Amino acid sequence: MTYETLLVERRGGVAQITLNRPQVLNALNEPMYEELTAAFAAAEADPAVRAVLLTGAGRAFCSGADLARPRPIPEGGTLGDGVAETMHALINPMVARIARLKKPVIAAVNGVVAGGGVGVALACDIVVAAKSATFIQVFGPNLGIVPDIGCTWMVPRLVGRARALGLALLGDRLPAETAADWGLIWAAVEDERLMIEANALAERLAAGPTVGFGLIKRALMASEQNDFEAQLALEAESQRIAFTTNDTVEGITAFLTKRKPAFTGT
Repeated sequence: MTYETLLVERRGGVAQITLNRPQVLNALNEPMYEELTAAFAAAEADPAVRAVLLTGAGRAFCSGADLARPRPIPEGGTLGDGVAETMHALINPMVARIARLKKPVIAAVNGVVAGGGVGVALACDIVVAAKSATFIQVFGPNLGIVPDIGCTWMVPRLVGRARALGLALLGDRLPAETAADWGLIWAAVEDERLMIEANALAERLAAGPTVGFGLIKRALMASEQNDFEAQLALEAESQRIAFTTNDTVEGITAFLTKRKPAFTGT
């Protein structure tokens, strides 16, 4: 597939997806929503892809929605109706596709990440940011709108209600190192080390038990809604699946024979 707003390449078991609208700080528009959904669907379907690395071209990861683009108003409706329809049709399926991918997803955050771009980054499983990067919830104090692209779900679960409200209501810049200290992201690294560290993580995960990783992701996400008994039942069902995979057999055999496992992703 040819992409207008993304760069997509595969190195071994890692698919790198790069947001590629650097002239507007990788602002999100309709083609990018559609292409991100398609690129992650392709990564899901390709058995050779065992991890995904998401980053941004130029000096920003993503500045949020492209506010300069025209927004359609449905016949007989309002601007708000048009925005909500776009969210249901394009934006929400895109971020859900990223979050629910059955393979590990690493975000390498370079530079600013603002508004909905924060949601895109946090939909990934492990977020590594350059120390110069900043996270900004611009929605409320600057635009009078509600955080979206999953931010109202992810941010309070990662940093707590008080900090989530402060970020959303004040719109202050959150430096990457503070974001790491708060638990919003996995790590903040020196700028020149960002892609080195992110690639190393992606390659490490791509060499792991892919099906098992997908089951872990599903279980941890479900734990946000499940009661204790429901989560125990999900753990049992997840183990039922895991123990039918070649990788679990290999992992147990390697453990018992004191050697490094050679996972195949099956």
